[in-house]
Amino acid sequence: MNTPQLPENPLFRTIAEAAGELGYPAYVIGGFVRDLALVRPSKDVDVVCVGDGIKLAQAVGRKLPGKPRVTVFKNFGTAMLPTETVELEFVGARKESYRAESRKPEVEAGTLEEDLARRDFTINALALSLNPQDFGTLVDRYEGMRDLQQKIIRTPLDPDITFSDDPLRMMRAVRFATQLNFDIEPDTYDAIARNKDRIKIVSQERITDELNKIIKAAKPSYGFKLLFQTGLLQLIFPKMALLYGVEKVGKHAHKDNFYHTLQVLDNVVDAGGDLWLRWAAILHDIAKPATKRYFPNVGWTFHGHEDKGARWVPGIFTDLKLPLGEEMRMVQKLVRLHLRPIALVKETVTDSAVRRLLFEAGDDIDRLMLLCRADITSKDHQRKELYLRNFGLVEEKLREVESKDHLRNFKPVITGEVIMEAFGLKPSREVGELKDAVLEAILDGKVRNEFEEAFAYLLQLGQAKGLPPVHPFTHQ
Repeated sequence: MNTPQLPENPLFRTIAEAAGELGYPAYVIGGFVRDLALVRPSKDVDVVCVGDGIKLAQAVGRKLPGKPRVTVFKNFGTAMLPTETVELEFVGARKESYRAESRKPEVEAGTLEEDLARRDFTINALALSLNPQDFGTLVDRYEGMRDLQQKIIRTPLDPDITFSDDPLRMMRAVRFATQLNFDIEPDTYDAIARNKDRIKIVSQERITDELNKIIKAAKPSYGFKLLFQTGLLQLIFPKMALLYGVEKVGKHAHKDNFYHTLQVLDNVVDAGGDLWLRWAAILHDIAKPATKRYFPNVGWTFHGHEDKGARWVPGIFTDLKLPLGEEMRMVQKLVRLHLRPIALVKETVTDSAVRRLLFEAGDDIDRLMLLCRADITSKDHQRKELYLRNFGLVEEKLREVESKDHLRNFKPVITGEVIMEAFGLKPSREVGELKDAVLEAILDGKVRNEFEEAFAYLLQLGQAKGLPPVHPFTHQ
């Protein structure tokens, strides 16, 4: 691994010039330096000066073409300066002290060494000088380069103090290990397990932000295994931790639903699934522990886990402070429907069953099929190939029925308003029953979703119920 070097960008010389005029030793520090060493793209540049970071930012802004606006965060002692190539953040070097009940530190001005010491991990405690006498020289007080080469996450100081002071760093350790495919150094790992209960003082929003970064990684299962093994998962997401384990009675045992879920999650990632499809993978079997039953002649069953899991989704999203809008509804739908395509894996699948699936899945049918393919995790190669071949038949049938009936997100032409006007009814259960009956007839292929044909069928239903039409042709 090469020693990180400042890019050929005049911006860094400009910062050095402004810092020199103010008499502030200055350094590029943290993640940008780490990513230079790893040859990873990074646009966020943290500049630390031994002095007033806000003054330095304003001085740099005055030197740049167009004099870009400096955004000052006075309470934090930081300033942001956007440029065409990177986003600069300036701050004065600081040292920190913590109270036991809070992860918000008492901050005061400090030296470069004190600033490096407060960093979460050695790989983030690297700095490149912006000073004339040693411009571009690497400062590595805590052997961060060695840890980068050995692919290790380690704290600069005593990990018990580091994690007790700011427990979110435990989540960050797992996140960096997952994103970079690094190991957590043994003493650091053990300290996470010892200090896990401190995570309770961290806001849910911050925890979930780190969790989502783990989920967005190329192999999120690694992060979830670390969370489980250190005991963090049991505290931040207990429902998921309950998936772990295999129960056996006689010759009957079920698969470990925790590791199955992680395999499904990785499969979804490999297939290009976005964050919310990944959440659907995480939650698709979440209610299995609550629905697990043993029957001597059958073995273990999880009947209804998809419906119970779907009912749980809004509560889980609320607890984790995830958005409760369209994303949540999509995840809920996929959890509820994830067994339906599997049930269609028969050569005799009916058009009616396919119509119902298309109607219920709507625009999420492709996501649902991706999730269902990911859900095939059998280690029996022949069985897996059979399932995948049968899935191909289902997808072919879906395309065939969709091209013929256009049922993806279709809206029934017979609405409650049409029914009430046709029979002079007020909102009632009877209106809902008639509406459902027409919908069922369309999905069964008895009538087409065209007004004249569907309305004629509605009149037949009304006649059978003894409902004379009041305005039979108003909506033709």
